[in-house]
Amino acid sequence: MIAQRSPGVGARMDSRGSRAEAAAALMARFAERTGLAPIAEGRRYLWTDAFAVCNYISLARSTGDAHAGELALELVDRVHHALGRHRHDDRRHGRISGLGELEGDAHPTLGGLRIGKDLPERTRHEPFDESLEWDRDGQYFHYLTKWMHALDQASRFAGRPELNVWARELARVAHGAFCYGLPGDRRRMYWKMSIDLTHPQVRTMGQHDPLDGYITCLQLEATASALGAPNGPDLDAEVADFASMLPGLNLATVDALGIGGLLVDAYRTAQIGPRGPLPRDALVDSLLGAAVAGLEQYAHLRELHEPAEHRLAFRELGLAIGLHAATLLRDDTEAGARPGRRAWLDALRRHDHLRTEIEAFWVEPAHQRVPSWEEHLDINEVMLATSLMPTGFLRLEPAPKL
Repeated sequence: MIAQRSPGVGARMDSRGSRAEAAAALMARFAERTGLAPIAEGRRYLWTDAFAVCNYISLARSTGDAHAGELALELVDRVHHALGRHRHDDRRHGRISGLGELEGDAHPTLGGLRIGKDLPERTRHEPFDESLEWDRDGQYFHYLTKWMHALDQASRFAGRPELNVWARELARVAHGAFCYGLPGDRRRMYWKMSIDLTHPQVRTMGQHDPLDGYITCLQLEATASALGAPNGPDLDAEVADFASMLPGLNLATVDALGIGGLLVDAYRTAQIGPRGPLPRDALVDSLLGAAVAGLEQYAHLRELHEPAEHRLAFRELGLAIGLHAATLLRDDTEAGARPGRRAWLDALRRHDHLRTEIEAFWVEPAHQRVPSWEEHLDINEVMLATSLMPTGFLRLEPAPKL
């Protein structure tokens, strides 16, 4: 059953207060629908839950709602308990990592985390079926990096260094499983791995996976330094390996979610500081340039002129979130931006109306009654909440020194 929608969600988003109220209503329904509050058995899905953790942090910071902060940390535990273990319909039992309960509680990400898809993963002997593979479980690298980011944001929010340690442990495990190549050869990544990380399910490489790995590892290292958290693995080798995969990659895309991801990564990179082997400013400018190139082409596709039933809200909302990131980057750097950076930011400013149009379209109740919205209700509502209150996902707030 689809939960009743609050009248405020479909209202015009014309003030910070109304945006916060709408986001809070969306996240309250998500908590109830997925068994987070009140606590009940509920379905967990790694991508959606990563955004949800950041949304609760955003609400806690912006409204002073302590319960929202508690939900963020409760969701972390629920994800590790559910997606760090084998499925109920799997012949294997217990934690994916193979650790016992006490050690598993201390290191909940050492086996990676399942996606949370409806269907069991494909066995080694089953033929590949592209249409079925989208609904099969396993592990996605780009979902794992989203969870690393959520853990890191929770670590900064709560001043809990162990959350950052868990994110770094996940980064090391994911890098070891997804990256491959022989000495002297160009390094590559698998797009999808088995639940136990022993073999690839999809061998092709995600267009932005090395980029996400590079920036996320730099972010985790920056947080560890800021928290004064000496425990956990250092990620220097992982950073260097991801960096080696980036030269020559074509990062431009016409996919709305991918364009948004480039803008989010540009803003994260700008906030991290001068870390890593690649020049930070050049990387930020490169990401902005790729995003502008994609946006110029995307605007001609006229996807935003299609009726609601032919659109995927969460992909468009990913673009809206990215355009929020571009605005924050512009606000942070406008006075001191180099001419090249200023040109990219000005080009992005011309597309700000897309963010407004996407949000206005999807807060409209009539557009939330189509199958394409209801079939992806959790991810659509959570990412709409992120777009309405984006700072919990986008801004790397200073971590308290311990």
